[in-house]
Amino acid sequence: MFELQRVRADHEAAILDFELLNRSYFTASINDRGDKYFREFSDEHRDLLAAQDSGSIACYVLLDEDQTIVGRFNLYDIVDGTAEVGYRLAHRVAGRGVATATLENFCRIAHDEYGVAKLTAATPLDNVASQRVLRKAGFVSTGPTEVAGQPGISFELFLADD
Repeated sequence: MFELQRVRADHEAAILDFELLNRSYFTASINDRGDKYFREFSDEHRDLLAAQDSGSIACYVLLDEDQTIVGRFNLYDIVDGTAEVGYRLAHRVAGRGVATATLENFCRIAHDEYGVAKLTAATPLDNVASQRVLRKAGFVSTGPTEVAGQPGISFELFLADD
């Protein structure tokens, strides 16, 4: 059983643990955040919370049955009914449909709680697993893009009112 929670100040240590534990796994498919990010994580977390309070982003953590963070799901650049979605999932729960199911739920949250009608996402070309998750969640490819200086694929999803 998994639960999405909006990021709070008291998630700081658990998010840092999640990021450090999965750092090498993440860097196999996306750019590394760099040592400075981890050294200055308290500042990063405080800035994230301030941006979240401003309404420009919405950040969530995915918790397992032990209340351990196993994923992060974020909305960036929330403006005029659009937002960019990003996510990362712990290695130990990858490949089991958790990312797809959580992304589908997160899309409903984006629509219902933040008024988002269109989501965009992008992945590096070689991140086939993330592309598969996006497609299973209903996203369609809109063509080539650049992700952290590397060739990538952009996606979009229009969220309908139920």
